[in-house]
Amino acid sequence: MNASAQFRFERAPSMPGSDATSRVVLGGLRRAIHRLWDVEATGLEHVPLTGGAIICPNHLSFCDSVFVPAVLPRRTWAIGKAEYMDSWKTKHLFPAMGMIPVDRSGGAKSMVALDAAAEVLDAGHLFLMYPEGTRSRSGNLHKGRTGAARLAMRCGVPIIPVGHTGTLDVQPPDQFKMSPGKKVTVNFGAPIHAGDFGNASDPRVHRRMIDAVMFEIAKLSGQTYVNTYAGAKAEASEDIGTRPTAPDQTITVAPTRPTGRPASMSPLIDLSNGGPTKPTAPTRPTPPTRPRHLEGSAGD
Repeated sequence: MNASAQFRFERAPSMPGSDATSRVVLGGLRRAIHRLWDVEATGLEHVPLTGGAIICPNHLSFCDSVFVPAVLPRRTWAIGKAEYMDSWKTKHLFPAMGMIPVDRSGGAKSMVALDAAAEVLDAGHLFLMYPEGTRSRSGNLHKGRTGAARLAMRCGVPIIPVGHTGTLDVQPPDQFKMSPGKKVTVNFGAPIHAGDFGNASDPRVHRRMIDAVMFEIAKLSGQTYVNTYAGAKAEASEDIGTRPTAPDQTITVAPTRPTGRPASMSPLIDLSNGGPTKPTAPTRPTPPTRPRHLEGSAGD
C-alpha cells in the first residue's frame, strides 16, 4: 500500500465514540488492507496533519467506509445514516468508532447531526462526509448535497475531495462479503477552501462550493458526473435553500402598444361593445302593387 504517512491516533475523550475501540479497530483495518487487498493511496500530502478538515469521497459501496479511513494518516469521525442504529451488526460498533447518526429526512433532525459534526471540526479533527448522501447505484457520480459546504463555511475548514476506484469490485451492492485480492485506489485532491466562494450566508455560494467539490471528485475517480441526486427518491428532490429563484417580475408600467400598427388604425375586430354582433336575417321582399290605371278592370 502506497500510504507511507505515519498514522497518528488522536485521543478525543470529549468527542463522540470510544478512544479504546477506535484505536483497536483502526489498527486492525490498516493491517487487514495490507494483507488482503492491493491498495494504493495517492495525494495524502493534501490531508492536513493538524486542524480540522472535511473528507468528501465518492460513494459506491459499503466498503468505502473501510478503505478511506484505513488509508488516512489520522483518525476520522463520520456521519452515517440513522438506520445503522437499527441493526445489531452496527448499532454498537459504528457509534463507538465515532459515527454520528443522521436522520436523512432533513430539516431540524439533520441539523442535530451537523451541529455534532461542527463540534468535531472546531476541536481540530477530521470529519468524513459523503456529499452524494447515499451510495450511487448507477456507477455515476451524482449531484452533491450542500451539507458539507455549509459545514466548511461554518467552521472555516477546507474540504478534501476524494475519488476512489475498485471498491465496487470488492463489494458490489447487496453483497455482504468483501472479496479479497482486488485492487483499490484512493486519490486525495487538493483542499478546497470555503473563503474562495463568497458570502457564506448565501445558499447559492454553498451550491457553487459543493459543485466544485463534485467536479474534483469526478476527476479523481474517473466517474461520469450527472446532475441528479443519488437514490430513486432523492433524484427528484432539492436541498432546502438551493432552488434557484426567479428574478423580480413586478410590472411597474402599463404595457405599450406593439410597434408596427399606427395608433389611429382601428383593430380588426371591435371588441368595445362585447364583440361582433350576429348578422340580422334577410327580410322577405314585398309583393309588387297593381298599377293605379288598372284598378277595377279585373274580370273585364
